[in-house]
Amino acid sequence: MVTERDPAPSASGPASSAAPESVDVLVVGGGNAGFCAAHAAAARGRRVLLIEKGRAEESGGNSFYTAGAFRIAHGGLADLGDLVEDDPRHTATELAAYPAEDFHADMKRVTGGRNDPGLTAALVEDGAAALRWLRGLGLRFRLMYERQAYTGADGRHVFFGGLAVGSVGGGKGLIEQHEAAARAGGVEVRYGTGATGLITEGGRVAGVRWSGADGGAGEIRAESVVLAAGGFEADAAMRREHLGEGWERASVRGTPLNTGEMLRAALRAGAAAGGDWSTCHSVAWDVAGPPGGGDRERTNTLTRQSYPLGIVVNAEGRRFVDEGADFRNYTYAKYGAEILRQPGGRAFQVFDADLRPLLRAEEYDPEGTSVVTAGTLEGLARAMGVPEEAFASTVRAFNAAVDRSVPFRPSVKDGRAARVDPPKSNWAHPIERAPFYAFPVTCGITFTFGGLRADDRGRALDGRGEPVPGLFVCGEMLGGLFSGNYPGGSGLTSGAVFGRRAGALA
Repeated sequence: MVTERDPAPSASGPASSAAPESVDVLVVGGGNAGFCAAHAAAARGRRVLLIEKGRAEESGGNSFYTAGAFRIAHGGLADLGDLVEDDPRHTATELAAYPAEDFHADMKRVTGGRNDPGLTAALVEDGAAALRWLRGLGLRFRLMYERQAYTGADGRHVFFGGLAVGSVGGGKGLIEQHEAAARAGGVEVRYGTGATGLITEGGRVAGVRWSGADGGAGEIRAESVVLAAGGFEADAAMRREHLGEGWERASVRGTPLNTGEMLRAALRAGAAAGGDWSTCHSVAWDVAGPPGGGDRERTNTLTRQSYPLGIVVNAEGRRFVDEGADFRNYTYAKYGAEILRQPGGRAFQVFDADLRPLLRAEEYDPEGTSVVTAGTLEGLARAMGVPEEAFASTVRAFNAAVDRSVPFRPSVKDGRAARVDPPKSNWAHPIERAPFYAFPVTCGITFTFGGLRADDRGRALDGRGEPVPGLFVCGEMLGGLFSGNYPGGSGLTSGAVFGRRAGALA
């Protein structure tokens, strides 16, 4: 059963002096990956305990803060009928097939070929099956119309960028459904219990040491330990050490609890580092978002991801990226870093009256969204606090360079370019009809790409490439899949695939 309690002292004394508890499989971390590992292990009849650093009201790890998107290979809408819930819009939907070879190509392209081939093959080939397995456990999925499709004048909904499937209720719904599946499957979940180190015996990982939110502490022994405790993105010192100077100033997009303790513990226990520790997933983030993360009400809605439609300028009033280089799904996870490099680590997404209705309502419309408006470009610059002439000159040059002979079609790479420096390769629309809007953004770090080295079954490997006995890894602690950039929706799919594989073997 799921227990939502902090560890309590035993009748004979404090928890730290009690005899160690023992289970078959111990999962560290209560996000999507950890729950997938727990479900899979419990289905094999193993006694499973999942411990989560956060209290019950802080549950879900980074998964809670996501939009719930899962990237999977599929054959189009008809192929997804047994996975997603019915929706009357299906009859007016255009959803192209996303074959496995396209998923492979996207992974290789966005990471510059630095993705591990074996891990990538498992991600691509097992993703759809992992989601259908979760559906069989009671988790619910749908097509993400509001995030991944544009509605044309003919009323048809056209999906773009290889991403369509998401969990019902977003990240919040995903965790709620995982918790329900854990209750049904006999998994014990213990909140307010943070692992602080690994116990090793004769070269084998044999359990963890923990400390509780109530001040208690102790040990839990296990035949297998599955680490699903996230990266180090919420630790400013580790960000600066591994990502570089300036990253200590980045805002945390998700949970404030991913501070890297178990990554360091695993390395001390003989596991090898894996993947790219120098880059991360980072996005355009509302400047008013809490810098330390943890906004459980607004969660993912603090991202600002309609930038491909407009232009992005820095505090000097100048553009610095190709906003239309690719579909948002293939650029949003690297453009946070580009914003951080700008003066003051902030920028402005700029749109005019024609573009404003096309922006994602869940991100740009809520009360409290940071935005400035004006009836003129110069007035907008003053409201933004950027040099008026520099900004107006940037916009005028951009407008003059837009190829207006090409139709503007946001659901495809329309080739409607603005040949300026930097260029805008697609979706170039002049910023010319008042009122004008500017949304101030900063860099929001989501998760770090470096983690532990593992094989495609989720077994943590040592420096010689041999499995560390008793130790498994999944989720954002798994290194090797991503570097520099990331195809949207791949993270939750990775958690499901490798969590399931680790739990099936642990």
